[in-house]
Amino acid sequence: DDSIALILSSCVPSDRAALGLEVMRAGKDYLCDKAAFLNFEDLEAARAVQAETGRIFAISYSERLLERSAERAGELVRSGVIGRIVQVAILAPHTLRIGGRPSWFFERKHYGGILTDIGSHQIEQFLYYSGVTHAEVASSLVANYKHPNYGEFEDYGEATFRGWDADGNACTGFVRVDWLIPDSAAHTGRHRVIVGTEGILELGGDTLTLVNGSGTERIDCSTDPVLFGPRLVDDVLHRTETAIGQEHCFFTSELTLKAQTAALKTGNLTP
Repeated sequence: DDSIALILSSCVPSDRAALGLEVMRAGKDYLCDKAAFLNFEDLEAARAVQAETGRIFAISYSERLLERSAERAGELVRSGVIGRIVQVAILAPHTLRIGGRPSWFFERKHYGGILTDIGSHQIEQFLYYSGVTHAEVASSLVANYKHPNYGEFEDYGEATFRGWDADGNACTGFVRVDWLIPDSAAHTGRHRVIVGTEGILELGGDTLTLVNGSGTERIDCSTDPVLFGPRLVDDVLHRTETAIGQEHCFFTSELTLKAQTAALKTGNLTP
């Protein structure tokens, strides 16, 4: 159908890469939910087909792309108000609401792992805010602490990264994700901190806290526009990369897979 330019999908994670290849080969652009890739083979296949076809393979890292304070934080980082970024640290608890989850959600072959899944949001933010062009996994761990009846399900994960920008400047990243927060929690405790040589940015909900040589400022982002959708439509129409960079999507996926693959497994996890 030549009237369709963009295909969106939030199908089972293990099916997302293959669908993306089919979409690009059909001459259309693709946007899928994270995680887009559960193994390196699918990632490399997508890189090859994307380069061959010139189509868009975009991944919706919604915890940055669809959050107003996260967009404003990127603008402030690029403006230099906190200097050069030296660390990005993110704590990201999630409520599980287990009764509403389909069976595949607990099967490793279908969801990949906690770092591949919700951890990918935080790894994407580390790369975006730090601007590193090379990164490696210093350590990573996954566990099942609370759900022994689901032996393949990881309810806790953490990872530490070392990265360097194009000028050789170093930056570290730390992410911690879990499914341990009670369903009744009004506040999950999610927290993001971007540390620079001249100050700190803290993100919480639609509010930013900026601390630098000029003092402390709380910034309300609740009326900021959410620009990802319009930018992606513009990219589809004009073959640009304003919504999210293509290599950034693949670089994030690669680092996520490395963290998941290298992770020490503990708790109630089955082999």
